[in-house]
Amino acid sequence: MNQKDDELKKANRYGEIAEDMHRFYGGKMETVPKCVVRDMDDFSVWYSPGVAQPCLAIQEDPDKVYEYTSKWNTVAVISDGSRVLGLGDIGPKAGLPVMEGKAMLYKYLGGVDSVAIMLDTKDPDEIIQTVLRLQPSFGGINLEDLSQPKCFRILDTLRREAEIPVWHDDQQGTATVTLAGLLSALRVQRRAIEDVRIAFIGTGAANVACARLIFARGARAEQCFMVDSRGILGTFREDIYKRRVEFREKWQLCENTNAEGRQGGIAEALKGADVVISLAQPGPGTIKPEWIAGMAPDPIVFTCANPVPEIWPWEAKEAGAAIVATGRSDFPNQVNNSLCFPGIFRGALDVRAKTITDEMCFAAADALVAHMGDTLGPENLLPTMEDWKVFPEIAAAVGLKAQEQGVARVTRSRQELYSMAEKIISRSRRVTQVMMEEGLIEEPPVLE
Repeated sequence: MNQKDDELKKANRYGEIAEDMHRFYGGKMETVPKCVVRDMDDFSVWYSPGVAQPCLAIQEDPDKVYEYTSKWNTVAVISDGSRVLGLGDIGPKAGLPVMEGKAMLYKYLGGVDSVAIMLDTKDPDEIIQTVLRLQPSFGGINLEDLSQPKCFRILDTLRREAEIPVWHDDQQGTATVTLAGLLSALRVQRRAIEDVRIAFIGTGAANVACARLIFARGARAEQCFMVDSRGILGTFREDIYKRRVEFREKWQLCENTNAEGRQGGIAEALKGADVVISLAQPGPGTIKPEWIAGMAPDPIVFTCANPVPEIWPWEAKEAGAAIVATGRSDFPNQVNNSLCFPGIFRGALDVRAKTITDEMCFAAADALVAHMGDTLGPENLLPTMEDWKVFPEIAAAVGLKAQEQGVARVTRSRQELYSMAEKIISRSRRVTQVMMEEGLIEEPPVLE
């Protein structure tokens, strides 16, 4: 068996194990009290008649809801199941395991309580109104796995109208961690972001958001290329022009990128490019080695399709790539939004932010890069999710930026933010570990 076949077998095996484990545990999340329950008198405090007093206090001062309830630390993960991972429109019931997984990552990595909510509607206006109506119960909203182009309008509308932070992880989370990986790679090569030519392969919500954030950070859009299933984007793309109202973001990329008017497909977009950022059809074979060989010397290659990258890392390196990153944890340089969203929301919640701005995403990306310190290298661009101390660092950076931009309701110092995040995240991890040690989380059966 060659390496390619071995990796494909490994990817399939993870899926088989996942089905068995999901069946064994009956899901990944549960709800448990966090207050003392010593005797029946405590019920009179937590519920009737005692609970009337905090209710009246919140009625008099609505901000006390953050002090007297779990709203301050609770996020809803909301999806309609219309664009789940690489599976497409599989519906709200089939998408629930992914949202429960997101909730688990929020809790274990960020100390954030999270509830998975699947909506039985694909209508963007209904989704927007549902989220707005849910606001009283949550400190923030994580939109997930929404198809485009509606995902852009849903996010933009809710960021404008909601009083709590609304985040679309497929867009903002992927963009933030990709920016962090790119900044690290450029630091390794001692290059400036404004000098590099980037080819973005794939124009789904994730890569459109990556391009937008990377351009906002300083990359020059006019010397970069976007490629969809029909080829390179440009003002010559009449198919997109005819639907420019529906696909507004995509047409803007046609106008702002590819100043030279280059046409063709992936091969033509990669010619002379310094960087490729691909979130496209899982490969291998989507990107060919000879196309990597046609890039500029020592190119940076991010092939982040899951479960299989668009080209195997060893093939990209044999073709001349100096730095290779993928979306997988079993290869060096995993680019995964789970590295950023728990810390970003931790910081946003801890200052009661009204929104999450691009500058807060920049702060998170910079914190990821700074965390690497002297360990930064061609095969060590980003920390792993096991390096949990990075999450309090991201939280502190994001919380400070929110205060600086005037979108925070609470003022806290960097040290206060870091200590608060570290304590909450450490407790969350410890709770899981204690439950495992005590057998409250049962050991799964040995799987062949």
